[in-house]
Amino acid sequence: MSGVGKLQHYGGLLFAGAIFPLGLAPFHFWPAVLISIALLFRALQHKTIKQTLLDTTTYAFGLFFSGASWLYVSIHEYGFVAAPLALLATALFCLFLAFLFAVPYALSALIPQTPISWILGLPSIWVLSEWIRTWFLTGFPWLFAGYSHTETWLNGWAPVGGVLWLSLIAAFSGVLLTLICQGHIKVSAVRQSMVALLFFVAAGYCLQQYEWTEKSGVPLSVTLIQPNIPQGEKWSAEKQSAILRQLTTQSESHWDKDLIVWPEMAVPAIPERIPDFMQDLQEKALKTNTSLLSGIVTYDNETRRYFNSMIALGLSSGQYNKTRLVPFGEYVPFEPILRGLIKFFDLPMSSIAIGAANQHPFSVQGHFISAAICYEVVYPDLVARNSTKSSVIMTVSNDAWFGRSIGPKQHMQMAQMRALENAKPLIRGTNNGISALVDHRGLIYQKIEQYETSELSGIVQPRVGVTAFSKFRSWPTLAIVLLICIILIRTKNKIAIEEVPRHDS
Repeated sequence: MSGVGKLQHYGGLLFAGAIFPLGLAPFHFWPAVLISIALLFRALQHKTIKQTLLDTTTYAFGLFFSGASWLYVSIHEYGFVAAPLALLATALFCLFLAFLFAVPYALSALIPQTPISWILGLPSIWVLSEWIRTWFLTGFPWLFAGYSHTETWLNGWAPVGGVLWLSLIAAFSGVLLTLICQGHIKVSAVRQSMVALLFFVAAGYCLQQYEWTEKSGVPLSVTLIQPNIPQGEKWSAEKQSAILRQLTTQSESHWDKDLIVWPEMAVPAIPERIPDFMQDLQEKALKTNTSLLSGIVTYDNETRRYFNSMIALGLSSGQYNKTRLVPFGEYVPFEPILRGLIKFFDLPMSSIAIGAANQHPFSVQGHFISAAICYEVVYPDLVARNSTKSSVIMTVSNDAWFGRSIGPKQHMQMAQMRALENAKPLIRGTNNGISALVDHRGLIYQKIEQYETSELSGIVQPRVGVTAFSKFRSWPTLAIVLLICIILIRTKNKIAIEEVPRHDS
């Protein structure tokens, strides 16, 4: 390949990756994901492992640098890093994610290089790549293909197999588009593949009509408080009293509700340092028969560790400590090396401890509410596990770290998918938006836009029961794609053995 040819090749892959986020929030042009995946799969045919890794890393760098551009905002504006260094740090992080994305694609060079193997194998490898990002180094499960179908007919599959199953269907569509455009697939195989695709779409529509869960008890009256505190003022000692007054003032006319929700780390101090304020809240909530759930930092005197928590006051009690922490935001990977190197590695609250794996849900008016703090809501299996015994999912966040980027809208879309997967209503309270009430079908029916200081009051209908995804989570999808990969690799090895010429003695 000539120099110009290489430039066109890798430039095309970067472009293919960069258009992927157009299929997700806030753009919602789902065909962009289909086209993006098709362009990647077109480049992976008949390649060595080295070529495959290079091509896939290039594609994924375009995907992450475009779709996770909000990282620059966090690093530059709130990490106090100069623009050139912030851009470099963002690029390096995206390059790391791109390499992690690419590693499973080494398998694409180990399967038979035939259309039927690509149709089955490449979508399976795509899902393996996404799954690895749900756990490696605590995970970065962002920008999954399945989110492009949060509001299409295919979302009926979400309660069955979750977002990874939707990603499998999206990737299957992408490789099918590639092979049809190339003419590398027989007419009979095209028909069979199109029938399979139409089945997925039609079945998704039918599954949308099925009620996986049922209404439970009396609806809850809920108020979400969105204080819209600037991130630069959040931990200022001079602003602490003003923030507490604002939270109290915004809540004053809503103590007649069953539940008031304050966002992640809404209270800018640990409870022990503001005992009078906390006691006043407790008495007010008890007097009005209300439950208040608030984000706050808590401190364990025995372990001497801080937690990112939700606590309950009034008719409810209990505490939930966050179990999935944001790298660099709440903990610093390789801390002995990086801590103190630049200001970004010394952000406020970047030494948070991990909460226990199994924690009890909150009880409000006889209904159980499972909690997910900020980043946790992007983990499908975690939310599914915690919500099986609850009738409402609650997530709180502080998306001010993202600034005026696409990050908060992507975050909101992922929360909608969690409601879909578990067929439970979802309450989302944030510092500066998007705060919303989401029904059990993943549809937003009330919300406060970004950068508004406001309150949202509405009714939430709790629901009991479990979906197939709530019960089995991502394991069936993972088992299917792993089995496909194993069979295809064994098939190629068998073919290779049979093709070895025999020599008579």
